[in-house]
Amino acid sequence: MIVDLHTHTTFSDGALIPAESARRARTAGYSGIAVTDHADHSNLEQNLTGALRFKESYKCAGKDFAVLAGVELTHVRPSQISELTKRARELGADIVNVHGETIIEPVEEGTNRAAVLAGVDILAHPGLITEADARLAAEKGVYLEITTRRGHALSNGHVAHIAKLTGAKLVVNNDAHSPGDYAGKSMTLKILQGAGLTLDEAEEIIKETVRLFKIKDRSDYVRK
Repeated sequence: MIVDLHTHTTFSDGALIPAESARRARTAGYSGIAVTDHADHSNLEQNLTGALRFKESYKCAGKDFAVLAGVELTHVRPSQISELTKRARELGADIVNVHGETIIEPVEEGTNRAAVLAGVDILAHPGLITEADARLAAEKGVYLEITTRRGHALSNGHVAHIAKLTGAKLVVNNDAHSPGDYAGKSMTLKILQGAGLTLDEAEEIIKETVRLFKIKDRSDYVRK
C-alpha cells in the first residue's frame, strides 16, 4: 500500500480538480490521498470547505480509495503559523502541513521552527533544516518530508541524514500538482534510496506514511 499526504488541486496552484487528482493517484497504485492546497489567512476556510466537501462525496461513492481534507500553510509569517494551524483544525482539517524552508523558494527564515512549535503534522520539504529544529520535531512528533517533487527534492539527502541523526520521523510525498506527478511505489523507493537510505529504510518510510494516513483517516477503507 502507498498513500500521499501532500497534494494540490485547482483550489490553489494544481492543474487538476480533486476528482481527477484522486483518479490519477488511484491508477498509479495509491490507496488514498490528502488534498492539501496552499493556504493563508485569505483562503484557509474556502480551501478546507472544498476539500471537506470532496472528501464526503468520495466517501459516499465507495470505499476503495480514501481521501483526507487538509491544507499546506504556505509562505505564512512564522508568527502566524500557530494561529492558522489551530484554525485549520477547528475547521475540520484532517491534516495540517506547512510549506517548509525549501532551498528553491524565499521562504521566511524561522518557518521550520515555527511549524514544529505549532505541532503541525508534516513539515514539507524542509530544505536545509537544522539539527536543533529536527530534534525538536522528533520531540513534538512532527514528521519531516522526503519529496518526489523536482526542485524541492534537491535537499532530500540532507533531510534523510538529519532525520537519522536526530530520530525525527520521515514521510514521503509527491507534492503532486499536475498529471504524471504521482511517482508510484517503484519510483518512490528509488528516490528514497537516492537520498541515501537503504531499501529497508525506504520501505519503512512508505509504511510510516501509511500509518500516519490511517491515524488521520476516519473511513473504514485504509484502516483495514
